[in-house]
Amino acid sequence: MVSFSDYESRNAIENECNFLDRDIPQTIYSGIHNAAQKWPDRPAFSFQMESKESCKAKTLNWREVHNHSVQLANFFRSEGLTERDAVAYILPNCNEAVLTYLAGMVSGIVVPINPLLEADNIASILNATNAKIVVTLGKLPKIDIAERVSKAVQNTPSVKTVIEVDLVQYLPLLKKTAVKVLSKQAVQYKDIKQISFNDALTSQTPTLNFEDIKNDRVVASFHTGGTTGTPKVVDHMQTGVLYIGWLGGTFLLNNKSVAICPLPLFHVFGSHGMVCSAVISGAHVVLPTAAGFRGDGVLDNFWKLIERWKVTFILAVPTAMSALMEHPINADVSSVELLLSGSAPLPVDVFNRFEKTTGIEVVEGYGLTEATAVLTGNPIGGMKKIGSVGIPFPYSDVQIRTSGNGHTALAQVGEVGEICAKGPGICDTQIYRNASDNDSVYTDDGYLRTGDRGYVDEDGYIWITGREKDLIIRGGHNIDPSIIEEALDSHSDVELVAAIGQPDKHAGETPCAYVSLQKGSKTTATSLIEYAKSKISEQAAWPKHIEILEHLPLTPVGKISKLDLRKIAIQRVFNETLKANGIEAHVTNIEDDKQKGLVASVAIHSQDQKERVASALNGFIYEWK
Repeated sequence: MVSFSDYESRNAIENECNFLDRDIPQTIYSGIHNAAQKWPDRPAFSFQMESKESCKAKTLNWREVHNHSVQLANFFRSEGLTERDAVAYILPNCNEAVLTYLAGMVSGIVVPINPLLEADNIASILNATNAKIVVTLGKLPKIDIAERVSKAVQNTPSVKTVIEVDLVQYLPLLKKTAVKVLSKQAVQYKDIKQISFNDALTSQTPTLNFEDIKNDRVVASFHTGGTTGTPKVVDHMQTGVLYIGWLGGTFLLNNKSVAICPLPLFHVFGSHGMVCSAVISGAHVVLPTAAGFRGDGVLDNFWKLIERWKVTFILAVPTAMSALMEHPINADVSSVELLLSGSAPLPVDVFNRFEKTTGIEVVEGYGLTEATAVLTGNPIGGMKKIGSVGIPFPYSDVQIRTSGNGHTALAQVGEVGEICAKGPGICDTQIYRNASDNDSVYTDDGYLRTGDRGYVDEDGYIWITGREKDLIIRGGHNIDPSIIEEALDSHSDVELVAAIGQPDKHAGETPCAYVSLQKGSKTTATSLIEYAKSKISEQAAWPKHIEILEHLPLTPVGKISKLDLRKIAIQRVFNETLKANGIEAHVTNIEDDKQKGLVASVAIHSQDQKERVASALNGFIYEWK
């Protein structure tokens, strides 16, 4: 692995040559082919359906990954797919998801879709990408993915073929028999070809039977802008995906690494960040259960899984790190060299507790779907500034811009502005599939406007202070507040409504809403929560709290001030937390610090309360003093 310990090592790599001149694969297929040639018998991906460290796992070596992904790519082409057509997968984590992800990019454009979405949300993504082929689960008891996909496909005229994955094959014999007894009649897709995943593989040879196009092209499309509502589709170029793989395969992993990935493969962090990094480096990736961190027993057995697989690298998100701190380290985790955290801000307290408790070095990264995956990271083995997101990775140009008179200007050191970026992972001309979604996405000189606010310190480290965009980030998943607002706005008694993310120790943020009511209304907050649930199909977007205010706070130009609402929410949640912990202290006000963002001021009655307040409030994404 190459050093990324400071700006000097970063710049030395960048100064060696242009990224496109580096000796890396030109295409996704050539990357898979190279891995199979270099490490044919080395384990590549291991999937275990159950979480106990003793449970049976299915491992594919790099030769098998090559052969099966080529067979699947050939099948996609035999069904009429071209390099401009989309194949979607709606799958939990499993080896088949990995193969579909790779084969989809080799043969066309892969579209990973969150399997927790409702049928109408899935249909909107399938229609937005004109998907021709869908890979999903066959019918299983207590899991309704097949039923939801069937409803979605009925409303997607472009879909011609459905490939069904059988997860039952991974279960122990007794459970496998029980599931087959409980399984009802398979889901039927009217006027659409159905075939099993294994039959699709065996119908083809493991030699690529079409041209592997060397020119750069779109190879992946990811939905963003929230887990509910009309999606924005972000197109990822082959060069950008290979860049993310090169980053991981250069700085994080090598052919002796064993990485554990409990993050979903429908997210850029798990797919591009993990799978492509493994392709470039030859690392071995372990997928613990179909639901990853959410799988039954995964958190309980996580340290034992580390010991079983001799894991050297962990990919995680802050909520999972916080949850793991509630589980004693009951295994040998000395093999772990590094943990990379991303997808949501990492609270300083979680960072400190995790490193102190486990002895594992933690590196926080920053990125977004629009940048293919990551842009910055804290130096590995070098100076870390806890709370910052580090320095830009080689070839990524990250700047802080201030706006005025229709133009942007480079901010001074310590001056807060919008984080803007250029790099191999960012398309130069169009980020979103729908042209109208690209309005105001770029600065006048071509930098991507991320919508995140931050500043650069005197050492060049980047600090995030908040978001210009209003997305609620719940456990790393984006929720568009407009979905909540539209649902509540349809209530006849609601006059004005605004949804924001309220602080949550486990999830980072959870949705909440503030409303003002029509004159004379007797509607209660409880009834509004139930109403919102009836109108919002995705449970992740259900508001956890609704508060009725006589008047919503407004900005000087008459818009609802979400900044003021966030202050109200922070004060309420912090005070509730202090009270629940029996602490006689309270939040007096919320300050908008130019560098730290929103900071709560807490009044205490004695100095010995400080430790108890710290125990209660550390771990939230907002700071206090």
